[in-house]
Amino acid sequence: LEITSNTPGFEQEIAKARAAYKNTLIGAGTIINTALAQQAIDAGAQFIVTPNTNQAVVELAHRHGLPVLMGALTPTDIANAIEYNADIIKVFPAGSMGINYFKALTGPFSDVPLMPVGGINLDNLTHWFAAGACAVAVSSDFSKPVNNKQQYDTLSKLVCKYISAVAHLTN
Repeated sequence: LEITSNTPGFEQEIAKARAAYKNTLIGAGTIINTALAQQAIDAGAQFIVTPNTNQAVVELAHRHGLPVLMGALTPTDIANAIEYNADIIKVFPAGSMGINYFKALTGPFSDVPLMPVGGINLDNLTHWFAAGACAVAVSSDFSKPVNNKQQYDTLSKLVCKYISAVAHLTN
């Protein structure tokens, strides 16, 4: 579960989520600089996600034993993220660029763990994995507020659909 730094009180939300969901990895996203990275680390984030390539963020996170999913879009961005020792390269915004662009990146970066982010949904999830994704991130389907049991039940069913879709990939 990624809690973005542009969420009001994101540090408190990370701490609350860590306390409530002990068996869930809770990380911080939209970490664009070391100041935000330090806030996330202090709040108990277990991983860091960036929309950009920033060597200092990787160095700080790795000093604290945290993996970094680093945002990159161009081949130069990806090469820099590799040089900076990012753990996974978050191709963002992948949906805007399309699956064919992502496939083109997997040519020169075939041994690099690339994770498309942006525009991923149930209709195209399997296509991204077929194109070479090591993982995907889904946000729009899960960013709506849940304020009652009906909304919770609807969200739970959607989560089950995603889990089922991914489970079918390994069969």
